[in-house]
Amino acid sequence: LAPTPAASASGCPASGVVVEMGPVQTAMFHRAVTLTLVNCGKKPYHVHGYPSVRALGDDGERIPVPVNAGGSMFGNDEGPEDVELKPGASVTSTLAWVSTQEGGDLIEGDALEIAAAPDTGARVFPLEGHDIRLMDELNTTAWRTAPAG
Repeated sequence: LAPTPAASASGCPASGVVVEMGPVQTAMFHRAVTLTLVNCGKKPYHVHGYPSVRALGDDGERIPVPVNAGGSMFGNDEGPEDVELKPGASVTSTLAWVSTQEGGDLIEGDALEIAAAPDTGARVFPLEGHDIRLMDELNTTAWRTAPAG
């Protein structure tokens, strides 16, 4: 049996969109992941703005890590654009975090709660590994369509 893709009709939430988190990219004192928002529904979905991101502690409770709209060393934030996602289409955002001693108190997070927007259902992504869990702030770029070829 072939594995069922995450965006199958049976796994598609009522919002009609699902968020995926890619592998972690690393650079000195910085970490980032690409978030992908896929329209898994049967109707167009309107996207405008930034993903909703919250850090979670080991008990699943939200922890006080600031989330800023803006770019990072992994990419500039070009700001939000209005996008109508047709079924099967996607947009991406870069989520970066900084974990430097100079940045203030480092907070150890065990997971990230990520949603397309505050009013859509969130998914929880465990943070496995070593220093990836230490953060003092998170930065996100707006949802954008991938540049053409």
